[in-house]
Amino acid sequence: MTASTKSWPLSWIARSHRALVFGRRARVLADALAPLLPQGARVLDIGCGDGTIAALLMARRPDLTMEGVEYAPWPNCRIPCRAFDGERLPFPDGAFDACLFVDVLHHTRDVTVLLREAARVAVATVALKDHLSRNSLDNLILRVMDWVGNRPYGVVLQYNYQSRQQWERHFAACGLKAMQFTSDVPLYPFPFSMIFGRGLHFAAQLKRM
Repeated sequence: MTASTKSWPLSWIARSHRALVFGRRARVLADALAPLLPQGARVLDIGCGDGTIAALLMARRPDLTMEGVEYAPWPNCRIPCRAFDGERLPFPDGAFDACLFVDVLHHTRDVTVLLREAARVAVATVALKDHLSRNSLDNLILRVMDWVGNRPYGVVLQYNYQSRQQWERHFAACGLKAMQFTSDVPLYPFPFSMIFGRGLHFAAQLKRM
């Protein structure tokens, strides 16, 4: 469903979000994730969307080669992209140097399913950006953010947010360990950062244990 075919409120929300949030978010995430990927890596962007962040990563890191997978690939994706079923990656073990998730895993029912697949197809590194939820207020704010950013595009919202401790358990269950982890991801300018920042976002570099 495209923005032009949505009901008026969702269409307006989609246009406003893209104009006010999308560009800054993509740039900040590319800056945060670029140092977490190996030199000269072939990277699989899992849930790549329209490929904007992958394209920005390659602009910052010309040594990287990016391709993506999506449950429903965008027609004008900026990187090569193929469809997948949302659980099983259509690649053999160790097919890529690294895998990348950008705000994907909290849309799944079971975080470990796709994370384990990424660990399987990546030689050594998984780079990850997602959310941290420590209490009911965090959960509420993240739900609002997710609805505004994704509902206009028909994304299925699972609201499956995790605490830092829960993430660490998921990493270990998939044979991964966080070598770098930061919750200083400045997606929003002041004063919006006081509400929508607050350590609700993190970026991590995971390696095989």
